[in-house]
Formats: sequence, structure tokens, C-alpha cells
Amino acid sequence: MASNEATKKMDLGRNASRSTPPARGGASPTPPVRPAQKRVGPFEFLQQVRDEGRKVTWPTRKETLVTTLMVFVMVVVASVFFTVVDQVLRYAVTLVLGIGA
Repeated sequence: MASNEATKKMDLGRNASRSTPPARGGASPTPPVRPAQKRVGPFEFLQQVRDEGRKVTWPTRKETLVTTLMVFVMVVVASVFFTVVDQVLRYAVTLVLGIGA
């Protein structure tokens, strides 16, 4: 119990020092207050979504094709890499532990 009371006193001391204003005489900064956003109905929401969709710079068919091919190539390269690493580790573990010999 004594340690719990000591912790409470320490916390009170920390909070008191934090509530004092800065030593340079300036007021403590307060975050700006945001105005409350008005609620919109479903129709207006969908209209805003369409407007934002028009602002997007969409990739061309060629850019999409090239990017897709690059993803497939990287998947194949990663698969080959991890297969080779797996086989090397399997061989090393077999040598060290003598399993399967």
C-alpha cells in the first residue's frame, strides 16, 4: 500500500508541474478549434464522391498493364528466391541434425 500512495503523490507532482504556464511568459498554446461539420444526406454524399472521383488522375491502360506485369514478375522472382533459400536451409539442417540420412 505504501508504494501505491507514493506513486499517487509522484503523479500529483508531475501533473502540477505540467499545468504551469511556460517560463518565458507566453501563454500555453491551445489547439485550434474546428467548426462542426454539417451532416449531409446520402444523395449529396454520393454526389461528393463522384466529384472527387473526377479529380483523380487515373492510369492509362498501358500503365496498368505494365504495373500488373511487374507485380507478376516480382511474385515469380520472390517465389524462386524463397524456394532456393528453403532448400538450402533444409539441407543445412539435415547436415547438422543428421535427420533423414
